[in-house]
Amino acid sequence: MALVIVGLGNPGKEYEKTRHNAGRSAVELVAKQHDFDEFVFNKTSNALVSKGAIEGENATLVLPETMMNLSGKAVAALVKSPKAAKNLLVIHDDLDLPIGTVKMVFGRGSGGHKGVESVMRSIKTKDFARIRIGIAPLKNPASAKATAGKQAKKLKDEEKVIKLVIGKWKPSEESVAKKSIKKAAEAARLFATEGIESATMFANTR
Repeated sequence: MALVIVGLGNPGKEYEKTRHNAGRSAVELVAKQHDFDEFVFNKTSNALVSKGAIEGENATLVLPETMMNLSGKAVAALVKSPKAAKNLLVIHDDLDLPIGTVKMVFGRGSGGHKGVESVMRSIKTKDFARIRIGIAPLKNPASAKATAGKQAKKLKDEEKVIKLVIGKWKPSEESVAKKSIKKAAEAARLFATEGIESATMFANTR
């Protein structure tokens, strides 16, 4: 059964290269690295879809064209059972992780991420793989280049959270963000070719 790899984010020019679209950026990178077909709009799933193979493993790449909190509709059109969800990988931003951190999880709760919640509700299971890309600013921004062991700055004000999440990376964060997106794309490659254990080991090692 072909893998389904979904990059969460918001569609439209104004959201390109924003923190909230880190997952979408990672899936676009996978498409580029492995020479996938052009993304084409699929009416049934309301998503941009591209088919191809990652080192011989067939995969469908999906970029929902709904807003983030409705992402599940696109996924449900392609993943129709809990069994099929075992071949699903969702890549998304995560405000609980500092910039520069990437984590892979399986079967965990949504952690309050609206896009992930929508996917879980729509496919009626949380048993699928996810790659979380940290987007939280660091407590000490001067150390953005060396994030190992650093803590994310907690934002309590909801307005500030929204502004941060849909905002673009600061120039000082861009190279770290790019590395994280590249790491997420490599973890996706390992998930496709070697399975979840190899991918998790790679993603969760600093």
